[in-house]
Amino acid sequence: MSDTQTQPSKTAAENGLKRNAIGTGGIAFLVISAAAPLTVMAGVAPVAIATGGIGAPAGYLIAGAVLTIFAIGFMAMTRHVKAAGGFYTYISLAMGKTVGLASAVLAIVSYNCLQIGVYGLFAVQTQSMLHFIFGLDVPWPVVALSAVAAVWFLGYRGIDVGAKVLGVLLVAETAILAVMGAGILSRGGAHGISGSSFTPENAFNPGVLAILGICFAAFMGFESTVLYRREARNPDKSVPRATFIAVGFMSVFYAFIVWTVVQAYGDGNVVQAAGQLTNGMFFATINQYVGPWAEVVMYVLIVTSVYASQLAFHNAINRYVYMLARDGVLPAFLGRTHSRYKSPHRAGQLQSVLAAAVIIVCAVLGADPYQQLLIWVNTPGIFGIVGLQGLVSVAAFIYLRRNPSAVTNRLLVPLSIASAVLLFAVVAMIAVNIELLTFADTLTNTIILLVTPAVFLAGLLTARRLRTRRPATFERIGSFEIHES
Repeated sequence: MSDTQTQPSKTAAENGLKRNAIGTGGIAFLVISAAAPLTVMAGVAPVAIATGGIGAPAGYLIAGAVLTIFAIGFMAMTRHVKAAGGFYTYISLAMGKTVGLASAVLAIVSYNCLQIGVYGLFAVQTQSMLHFIFGLDVPWPVVALSAVAAVWFLGYRGIDVGAKVLGVLLVAETAILAVMGAGILSRGGAHGISGSSFTPENAFNPGVLAILGICFAAFMGFESTVLYRREARNPDKSVPRATFIAVGFMSVFYAFIVWTVVQAYGDGNVVQAAGQLTNGMFFATINQYVGPWAEVVMYVLIVTSVYASQLAFHNAINRYVYMLARDGVLPAFLGRTHSRYKSPHRAGQLQSVLAAAVIIVCAVLGADPYQQLLIWVNTPGIFGIVGLQGLVSVAAFIYLRRNPSAVTNRLLVPLSIASAVLLFAVVAMIAVNIELLTFADTLTNTIILLVTPAVFLAGLLTARRLRTRRPATFERIGSFEIHES
């Protein structure tokens, strides 16, 4: 399909997203912030170490390598698909509008699961910070609802403002982790510096394969670079650059930080320490190797890290909803942007109301903010996004086979096949080892796993109904045309 561009009407121009608002760095900040490096390190990496052993750092490199292979085919399509519909557009183009719409529905639900669930983590981390520094005890629903309001406000102000804030927060959280790593290495760790984490017997032991779901979860959001195409400066270059910068930085940085923590306790003691200290492991480590002041800073920055993740996912969700509204699938009012800030503010209002409603329901039911709100709500999002990455790899393979002119390197097609196989294998591993993510019983895990196929099936049925009852709307599915000038 050739790229087409319609002449924008006055209404379309008024409701368009802000053009030339962010460059490569801004997009990279947005997607790396969505992954929340400090949060996934301090909050989840101890679980990876406890299960994967000293080979846990290699798990992040493996995940990064698989996602780099995925990104090669994914980005090859961006040179030819001039639209900002994300997974929705790519899958629609190669696999048809029915599968494309089902993918869009799954993406919206998955990103909402990731975003809303993390309000539980924000509440827990903020409670800990307030108690540790000020001795205050604040109810978690109050903290979570305050975060919803703060996220909505910056999302409302526009992508350029959000990118600037995320840039500052990302630099800060990355710096404190780097300071911890440098402190460990400068003091020689517990028993000297060892490279055993990356030997084949440790890097590919069964424990590392079991934690791949945790490792892939640390990259959630990097694929959303394409959602900012219409707001990017020179998108044909900035979007691919930001994608590879994001996945490359995260894979190397995660592996480095986890490896330094292994050095902090020693190969023989780190697994036991991770099991005993759990979420407090990184705080105890930075206290020991850098100082108490650094522990206080880390407590503050982990809160801002979670907030940055919330804002980044909020922006991604709003743009999916905006595109579906512009294509006529969702109500038209969701496809309008703010007259001044050019943000998809109606979509943002809806997403914020939904998040607040889920938090209030959890509070009324007495749910645990970490176990129920974070873990149980978050996990279907991880499952859904990795599954969608696999589908996009299939879409890239189909598109490249149909359009030989798009194949700029003979490795593109085999790499697309390889990424599809690897990503669906990861989906299977997540399903088999889901208890490592949820710590829940069999019934709960089964329900969590069924969310993704159930949502995808609902999307397929919705698409078929549109094709029968609203054929004109069905034909617009995919966001192929560039609506704004």
